[in-house]
Amino acid sequence: QVQLVESGGGLVQAGGSLRLSCAGSGRIFNNYAMGWFRQAPGKERENVATITWNGGSTYYADSVKGRFTISRDNAMNTMYLQMNSLKPEDTAVYYCAAGIRVGQQLGNIDYWGQGTQVTVSS
Repeated sequence: QVQLVESGGGLVQAGGSLRLSCAGSGRIFNNYAMGWFRQAPGKERENVATITWNGGSTYYADSVKGRFTISRDNAMNTMYLQMNSLKPEDTAVYYCAAGIRVGQQLGNIDYWGQGTQVTVSS
């Protein structure tokens, strides 16, 4: 049973923007911290951004800080990742996830989305 569904990926030129969305159930959005991960071919999955359940605290990986913004709308059961000034090295499959914060990052993941491809051309 699919619990989280991402959308918004695609092909964009370097310097462009994309906004990813992650939709899920109220049970997830009312109870979990959430985050975005990405995985490029041959690389480990990376936690790029995390947000607490009420949106009060966020975390960004150094590689995306100042360019990406994570947000959530619990009333709409949707989380977003606004990605600006995209670089070719941002190319990856992006996954949304729900879990528990471990330090500032997201761990103990209970739910994963199926992933959405983001490709940034140079």
